[in-house]
Amino acid sequence: MNINFKILILTLLLTTSVVVASSASPVDFKQLNMGNEDFDPLVDLEVTVDIKAIRALDTVDLLSDPDFYVKVFINDQEFTSETWSDTKYIYNPEFSSTFNVPDDIELVNIKIQLWDANSNGDRLCDISGDSAKSDVELTYSLKTGHWTGEDSIGDPSGYGRLNGCDDGLKNKLHRDSELWFDIYQNDFDGDGIPYWTEVNVYGTDPTVNDTGSDADGDGVPIEWEWKWGYDPSVKESHSTLDTDIDGLSNVEEYLTSQWGSDPFRQDIFIELDQMETSPDGIESILPTGGIELLNTAFDRQNKVLHIDNGGMGGGEMIPFDVQTTETDLEYIYSNYFLHGNQNNWRKGVFRYGLIVYDPGGGGYNFEHGAYVVGSKYTDRNLITKKQQELDKKYASVYMHELGHTLSLHSQGVDNRNTYWPWQTGWWIYGAYRSCMNYRYVYRLVDYSDGSHGITDSNDWGDMDLTRFQNPW
Repeated sequence: MNINFKILILTLLLTTSVVVASSASPVDFKQLNMGNEDFDPLVDLEVTVDIKAIRALDTVDLLSDPDFYVKVFINDQEFTSETWSDTKYIYNPEFSSTFNVPDDIELVNIKIQLWDANSNGDRLCDISGDSAKSDVELTYSLKTGHWTGEDSIGDPSGYGRLNGCDDGLKNKLHRDSELWFDIYQNDFDGDGIPYWTEVNVYGTDPTVNDTGSDADGDGVPIEWEWKWGYDPSVKESHSTLDTDIDGLSNVEEYLTSQWGSDPFRQDIFIELDQMETSPDGIESILPTGGIELLNTAFDRQNKVLHIDNGGMGGGEMIPFDVQTTETDLEYIYSNYFLHGNQNNWRKGVFRYGLIVYDPGGGGYNFEHGAYVVGSKYTDRNLITKKQQELDKKYASVYMHELGHTLSLHSQGVDNRNTYWPWQTGWWIYGAYRSCMNYRYVYRLVDYSDGSHGITDSNDWGDMDLTRFQNPW
C-alpha cells in the first residue's frame, strides 16, 4: 500500500468520525467539564481590569491639580498607566490591564491604586472606604464573573465605583478621589456571562450569545439580571422595584444602564437644554466647569449626577428669546423635552433643567421635575467675571433649583429674610450652609449636612429623590 493511499484512507476515517459526532445529540457541556477544573474549556482565560473614569473629590484645591496615574495588580502582576497631567477629571482614559490567569483556579486577586505624581514623591490617593488604607483589594470569580471585597454589588458607592470619601476622613492630604472601573473575563459567545454560570446555573448554551433574551418575561434581559445578581429564570416586578429609592424602577435602571446607572445606588438624571447665543453675544449656558462642580458635589455623597447636555438623547439648544414667559416654558417642555409625546419614557426618569436668558426671575420650578435658571440674573451677580467665578455661580443657582425637585423645603430654604447682613435671617440661618439658603445661592455648590447647629438642616439626609415624579 503506497503512502498516498494510506493518507486517503486516514482522511476518510477522520471525516466519517466528524460527521458522526455532528449528527449526534447536542454537546453536554456539564459532561464535557467533568473530571477537570477548567472553568471555561472553550477559551484560555484572561481577566481584564478596565479603568473608565477618575475624579478628584477634594472640595478645596491643593497647590495644584493632580497628575493622576493608575496601578493595577492582577495576581500580583503589575500594570501601570500613563500619567494624566494637571487634571481633576478623566473620562475614558483608555487604560486596560489584561492578564492570562490559571483556568483551574476560581479566584483572581486584584488590587487598584490611584497615584498623584509629585516631584517631592508620588502620593497614593484615597479611593477606599477603609480609613486605614487608600488602595482597594478585590477578589474576582471566574465562575460567576463577579467580584467582592472592598467593592461589591449593593455597596454605598456602587458596583464598579470607588469613593475615597466613604471613610469619613477629611484630611486633604489624602486626595479623596473616585474611580470607575470594570472587571471581566474573555467569553466565547460574547454575552459576558461566564461559561461556568451558563452551564451550571442558568442552563444556557455557552456557545450562543444570549444578549437581549428575557426568558422570564419580566422586562429586563438576562445580561442585566446576571450583572446585578438577579435570577433570569424568575419573573420579578422590575417595573416597580426600586431598591435604592431614587425614583427609577429596575426597568428604568436598565434603560439608563448605558449611562452608568446602578439599581443599588441613587442616580439622578437631568436633561440640560440651553439657549442659543443672542445676536450681541449673550450666552445662557451652564459652563463645563460648573457641570464638573455639580458632579463632584453629588459624587462625594454617592448620589451620582448624570447631566445630559447632548450625550444621552437630549441636550438641545432653544432659539434665543429676550423674554421667556411661563407659556413659552410649557411649550419648550412639551416640544424640546417630551418632543410632543406626553408618554415619553424620559418623563419621570430625567429631570428637566433649562437655562434661558430671562424667564422673569433668577430661577424657579415650572413643571413636574422641571426648573429654569435665568442667565440674566446670574450674570448680575458676577464680580470678576473670571471663569472660576462663572462656574461656581451658575452651578450654585442650578443646584438650588434642582434641590426643589429633591424635596428640600426646610425653614431656611428660599427664606427672603436671609439675603443681606442687615436682615435677621442672615444671622439666624448663617449656619445653614446650603445653596438652598439665599445667603449662599450664588456662592456655594453644596447642600448642608445638618452638622452646624440647631438652625442647620440636613439636606443630604432629608432629600426625597422620588418627589419629582409626583403631581403637584
